[in-house]
Amino acid sequence: MNNPLLQTIEALAKEKGIESDTIILAIEDAVLTASRKYYKTGENLKTRFNPETAQVDLFAIKHIVSEVTNPDTEISLKDAQELYGDEAEVDMEIEFPKRTDVLGRIAAQTAKQVIFQKVREAERENVFSEFSDRTGEVINGIVKRFENGDVIVEMGRIEALLRRRDQSRAENYTTGDRIRAVIVDVTKETKGQQVILSRTDPALLVKMFEQEVPEIYDGTVSIRGAVREAGDRAKVAVHSNERDIDPVGSCVGMKGTRVQAIIRELRGEKIDIVEWSEDPIVFISNAVSPAKFSE
Repeated sequence: MNNPLLQTIEALAKEKGIESDTIILAIEDAVLTASRKYYKTGENLKTRFNPETAQVDLFAIKHIVSEVTNPDTEISLKDAQELYGDEAEVDMEIEFPKRTDVLGRIAAQTAKQVIFQKVREAERENVFSEFSDRTGEVINGIVKRFENGDVIVEMGRIEALLRRRDQSRAENYTTGDRIRAVIVDVTKETKGQQVILSRTDPALLVKMFEQEVPEIYDGTVSIRGAVREAGDRAKVAVHSNERDIDPVGSCVGMKGTRVQAIIRELRGEKIDIVEWSEDPIVFISNAVSPAKFSE
């Protein structure tokens, strides 16, 4: 592992969170693309990374045939036997080494572009497989920068996107702020961030109650519905699965400590906690309380 290229491959794999084999494959593809641009022949070119020399070897593959119709991709049995003796048979393939040191600057630039593209694709695939089943999960991140009103949030080694429309109007951010948000979508887009966050989705409110209220976390109390006008007010309908547990009291907490922690996190958003009921009249009555309805 003293070879500088192998060290670079290992470092890049670690930094991007992808397999070193993926990078080696990208390098092979890059040299192949550059070679086709340089040689401009109909040959069947193939590349193979040589770990001993840390070089990419280039070959032209020729098929052994009885009668040659395409000299670029075929070799006659007679010529093949002159090279390899009786071992050569029809339908076998022979690799003819070709030079890569002649590829030049343009080919090197092409190779660089291909490697970058392949590594980016592998990185995106990794992000998608890691986060696609985590929608609805609340994550912690750090505000990294701003793009046209959107907030780019750093989550470990990846960046997520908090769009302007998914931000509460009661909130303002500065670079370096810690932020809690819910994952609402994971895309396979080729540009921009793939993990989409929200601070306005009701799922964020539900998850915060799960974190603050032990009775919700252990299933004694359940949230039957939550709606928000982000930055203004929210209503949460709760139900107790045990007769002697008060669901509203559990969520409010001693002197309002539990609900106040959530209100602080949501920058002063007013939260009404109402008791859910199977009887729609009772439920609506609870929801609009202290107002009374006449019919």
